[in-house]
Amino acid sequence: SKDLQQQSKALDKLTDHVEDRQLDSSRVQSAMAALASSKEADWNAMRLREKELAAVKINPTDVEIIANELEHL
Repeated sequence: SKDLQQQSKALDKLTDHVEDRQLDSSRVQSAMAALASSKEADWNAMRLREKELAAVKINPTDVEIIANELEHL
């Protein structure tokens, strides 16, 4: 009876450890999914910003005026 109780306790400890591992594993997977989603959102925002900047028309005369002004500072 005492031996059976010890075996039962040992089995409980073992299954608790496995359950903790599974819980940790699912938490890690959730965190990794959140990071991947965040990274994808950042990437999409960066691509959108690059598109917006590429649409800006730059007048070469304006660039020349600004460069001249900066040279005289």
